[in-house]
Amino acid sequence: MSNAIEAEQLVKIYKAKRGSQEVRALDGVNLSVPEGTVLGLLGPNGAGKTTTVRILTTLLRPDGGKATVGGFDVVEQSKDVRRIIGLSGQYAAVDENLTGWENLYMFGRLYELPKSETKKRVDELLEQFNLTDAGARTIKTYSGGMRRRLDLAGALIGHPKILFLDEPTTGLDPRSRLAMWDVIRGLVSDGTTLLLTTQYLEEADELADKIAVVDNGTIIAKGTSDELKAQVGGERVEVVLADGSRLAEAATLLEPLSVGEIEREERTRRIVCPSRGGSKKVIAAAQILDDHGIEVEDIALRRPSLDDVFLTLTGRRAEEIDSDDEDGDVA
Repeated sequence: MSNAIEAEQLVKIYKAKRGSQEVRALDGVNLSVPEGTVLGLLGPNGAGKTTTVRILTTLLRPDGGKATVGGFDVVEQSKDVRRIIGLSGQYAAVDENLTGWENLYMFGRLYELPKSETKKRVDELLEQFNLTDAGARTIKTYSGGMRRRLDLAGALIGHPKILFLDEPTTGLDPRSRLAMWDVIRGLVSDGTTLLLTTQYLEEADELADKIAVVDNGTIIAKGTSDELKAQVGGERVEVVLADGSRLAEAATLLEPLSVGEIEREERTRRIVCPSRGGSKKVIAAAQILDDHGIEVEDIALRRPSLDDVFLTLTGRRAEEIDSDDEDGDVA
């Protein structure tokens, strides 16, 4: 399987807003996305996600390194790249004074589609994105979710082989976000290659075949969701006792099942036992405690989440990223 997107040692340097100090927005980014797959580019605002997308979609020139999209060099063959890609940015790129139909028709003509083909394609996309009834309305009457769907429809007007979605669900309510996920899954099932940037851990978990975590302009980890989760220590059996006075005794009994140091939390009456073996270890732990008359209030197998991965790799939790400067990717 060949790569639809390749980047080698991409560098982008900006002048700071004040003074002459240079800021490296990208500092040697390497990426590869095989045809027909989804790469999730995960990271906080200011990490370099949007800068990467802008270079790969020919909107910015890199200051170092090289990149190809669909086999075309993004600098030397930029027109060829634009012909085969679609792009939906963080904010819906639509004209509020035009109707939904008129916006999509304009996109089609910009892609140099014939008038008859453009009209047909507009009608198809309005139906696909459940916007047919709203097609004759001006965009200023659209909700945020409708604008995002129309923007994605515009990115698809030219039947792109490769699609770039830069935080496509930012600002959407949970229902609209799930609907957008369904649309994205449908595109991928039809063979589209997708590079998706996101701040939402569950979005990367749900949609991406592989994930690249970017922070401070560099890729700090790559792999499948399961591979990244395995980096933070694997699974654990968590037990909550009915009687906290037996916490130490229970921890001693469970030591043979543990592959690391057992943690005891007196306040919550909880024991955390690092383990391998999945549900078998849960059954074994429950049996040991029952044999010794120790009543269990709750017992479960916990696996690390992408949130755990993010915290381990970047030193902060995902919910902290919204406090970053929104312009961090381009300043």
